[in-house]
Amino acid sequence: MKLIFAGTPEFAAIALRSILEAGHEVALVLTQPDRPSGRGMALRPSPVKELATATGIDVFQPLTLKDAVAQERVRAVGADAMVVAAYGLILPQVVLDMPRFGCLNIHASLLPRWRGAAPIQRAILAGDAETGVCIMQMEAGLDTGPVLLSGRLPIAPDDTAATLHDKLASQGAQLIVEALDTLPLAPCSQPEAGVTYAAKIEKSEAPLDWRLPAEQLARQVRAFNPFPGASTQLDGNGVKVWAAQAESGGDGSGAATPGTIVAADKKGIVVVCGAGRLRLTELQKAGGKRLPAAQFLSGNYVAVGTTFPLPA
Repeated sequence: MKLIFAGTPEFAAIALRSILEAGHEVALVLTQPDRPSGRGMALRPSPVKELATATGIDVFQPLTLKDAVAQERVRAVGADAMVVAAYGLILPQVVLDMPRFGCLNIHASLLPRWRGAAPIQRAILAGDAETGVCIMQMEAGLDTGPVLLSGRLPIAPDDTAATLHDKLASQGAQLIVEALDTLPLAPCSQPEAGVTYAAKIEKSEAPLDWRLPAEQLARQVRAFNPFPGASTQLDGNGVKVWAAQAESGGDGSGAATPGTIVAADKKGIVVVCGAGRLRLTELQKAGGKRLPAAQFLSGNYVAVGTTFPLPA
């Protein structure tokens, strides 16, 4: 099958690799323009571009697909289908209609739950017991198209956005190959009930609000690992919290107010929350390395009774 592949991050690159290994012809790859990255802010290609270049696939990096020149480049391929995975550009209806089988999107949620930009993080934040991948026939609306194929995946209690991303990327890669091998597939319209939206994760969401329940804060730590990293302040310096476990007892209604440190030893830093306590087990000071709590405490004095500040 002759394909166009549109995607940018590692999630998409995993799917592209699977499609190539399955023997499909990818005639053109669409990906975001190279972005500055690292301390030197040198331009860096996306993971999808790196893979496409290494395998000799033609790469096209338009700023938009709304102009006639970009659309003609896509039309000229004469693709049977376009596979889209975390591409980052809106596909206008004229582009959606070009391939014989349309455009198929690999979406990391069980639609209609978590339509939008950050379904993996939002599922963890919400405490969902499971998630999955849908292969969706794209239409003009935001993730509103009918589902062609889907797979479910439990969210483990210790899953972070990083580990869940990798599981879903693997599942999505398998499902898109299955879908391509069996096209055309009967579309299943999404139900109207149960629609939720996964807004883009903002850095402003990173600070831990100790007035919230420990269980909720533990989910925040997992959901924001690796980006943007849950954060707090210690002696006026920023600290990232990369791993934490909720513990029962010690809610904020007693003498210890939310944010108060009630233990600090090799097992972690225990902080009073609005309900329960949160044990911080992996931390990183600004400019430092990610460290287990025991190593962090060996280089940073943390006194019991100290209070982490509440976010503004």
